[in-house]
Amino acid sequence: MKIGVFDSGVGGLSVANAIETALPEHEIIYVTDVEHVPYGTKPAVEILGYVEPILRGLAGQGCEIIVIACNTVSTTLITELRAAIPVPLIAMEPMVKPAAALTKSGVIAVCATPTTLRSARYAWLKETYASGLKIIEPDCSNWSYMIEHKQIDEKQIETSVESAIADGADVIVLACTHYHWIEKEIQQIAAHRAQVIQPEQAVIVELKRQIDAHSSSQAS
Repeated sequence: MKIGVFDSGVGGLSVANAIETALPEHEIIYVTDVEHVPYGTKPAVEILGYVEPILRGLAGQGCEIIVIACNTVSTTLITELRAAIPVPLIAMEPMVKPAAALTKSGVIAVCATPTTLRSARYAWLKETYASGLKIIEPDCSNWSYMIEHKQIDEKQIETSVESAIADGADVIVLACTHYHWIEKEIQQIAAHRAQVIQPEQAVIVELKRQIDAHSSSQAS
């Protein structure tokens, strides 16, 4: 089976690599939108104009499932995209529910783009799963840019992580696939004080479920 993986830039490559490792028998087609990256500070209507033709192209190449490896797109546009694209789409969104289950301090930090943090979906996740918790949202507005351009400001990252931990966070959610590339650095800063989580494995579980469902429907 051909599986499409889309992100605005290099972030989703970590997701594509994880899927390829877990499901080597399938063909992974990874595409980006380097002309318009990063998406995280752009309005949703503008992003939709970039993303829909790319996903249609993946479907046209024979992809039977597409993973949206972008929290910004998933939290703002997944409903519109599912209505427009003729194959199943798997979304990635901030792991508020798992973080709420993991925290012992009652404080979690969500590292996300400004567009994700403003989205109705993120607001729903907080209200539904974390209404009794304190949620810290560090300023990560330029993280995607610095990761995309390999201009990592380690001091800035450390300051954000240390500030969140000082405020009591014992779970740190990476809610942008670009941030997966600095996951190890964040884990080192947070070592023994906060757990760092991101959704690659959860996406792989859902992808396997949909592949099995697709195979069953084809066999019947």
